[in-house]
Amino acid sequence: MSTHDTIVAISTPPGPGGLGVVRLSGREARRIAEAVLRFPTAGSWRSWRARMAELPDGSGHAVDQVVATYFEAPRSYTAEDVVEISCHGAPVVLRHAVARALEAGARLAEPGEFTLRAFLNGRIDLPQAEAVRDLIEATTLYQARVAAEQAAGSVSRRLAPVKEKLLELIALLEAGIDFAEDDVSVASADQILARLEPIQTGVVKLVASFAYGGLVRSGLTLAIVGRPNVGKSSLFNRLLEQDRAIVTDIPGTTRDAISETASIGGFPVKLVDTAGIRESKETVESLGIERSFEALADADLALVVVDVSRPLDQEDREIVRRARDGGRTLVAGNKCDLGRVDIEDAIAVSALTGEGIEQLRQAILDAVLPAGAMENQTGFITSLRHERLLLESGIHLATAQCAVEARIPHEMVLVELYAALHPIDAITGATTADDILNRIFSTFCIGK
Repeated sequence: MSTHDTIVAISTPPGPGGLGVVRLSGREARRIAEAVLRFPTAGSWRSWRARMAELPDGSGHAVDQVVATYFEAPRSYTAEDVVEISCHGAPVVLRHAVARALEAGARLAEPGEFTLRAFLNGRIDLPQAEAVRDLIEATTLYQARVAAEQAAGSVSRRLAPVKEKLLELIALLEAGIDFAEDDVSVASADQILARLEPIQTGVVKLVASFAYGGLVRSGLTLAIVGRPNVGKSSLFNRLLEQDRAIVTDIPGTTRDAISETASIGGFPVKLVDTAGIRESKETVESLGIERSFEALADADLALVVVDVSRPLDQEDREIVRRARDGGRTLVAGNKCDLGRVDIEDAIAVSALTGEGIEQLRQAILDAVLPAGAMENQTGFITSLRHERLLLESGIHLATAQCAVEARIPHEMVLVELYAALHPIDAITGATTADDILNRIFSTFCIGK
């Protein structure tokens, strides 16, 4: 796509709304806005100022009163001239504004092209650009907060000293090789290893932070399983904080898996309410039970619900055993308000009264979060792409360490150090290939 065109797109979600925004970016943004709109008085554009105008149709009749705001380069989102036209949020009006802009010489923006231009113009780096997408897609306030911190450069700031130390080490070895004939001292193996150690530590810590950051970005799946009539659907509704699943006293009411996403401790958790597991010859119920086992196998965490108002029977024990064999499992002892039988490792809760629900929520987080993860909640990585690149960098750094310890010539050590630098540059965007950029920005919505 050409970066010299002036682009236009609707930047607000589709559908009717109180307001809708059409965004123009490029050197012709003001001229095109003047062709699209009719201003009551002539006047020069002033950056970061809004002007009232009319949006006319093809016959010159006004179809809307709008506000046009001008952002002069480079103090704009894209670092180009930007005009944002705020209309009333009727889709037909917004589409008309875009159509008039296209007639005046603009080009329809590709997905993510505004943010791509911000990156290419040096307004933001690549981790910040990716964080913009994460912020748009956030489903919990904590996700939004983390994405906002990354959009402000938290990942870049944490990566910068690691890259700087690596560049210093590369420069040291290059100088030793270039000026060896001039008796310039070359660093000893111990000195090189001492410089290499903090670089490796920084990369390893960033990689380790993905165990937490990946959960922040993608969340987890929690399968709620158990025998019929133990209160799975009631507990599902309580965790979801709304009546989503049908609840009755009739065993086997839930015939299929129902899923909804809830926020638990700021993490998006996909709750899956499953059919009660029991022996059944009824065809539809049997299919539901089969899907319960499928949900159990696919989940990041299983929550087995038992009725603690009575002793466990063999079916309960078999479900708990099967869930634990499949992976991480919690046991929730529901109906504790009706009486309580002491069951090992079970968290006593009442879906009816809400007793023990907060303890259950915390237990869910404790079961999936790495130890000590909550102690450092800034500067962690949430992107799988970043984790894989840092793992690659770490491998080359470890190879460089082995080469230094084996007293291999510095020229060969430098090969590994440069190989370790390349993935870091791919994170910040310094050496990112066009196909990777296209893949990243194609996941954005049009208008951003």
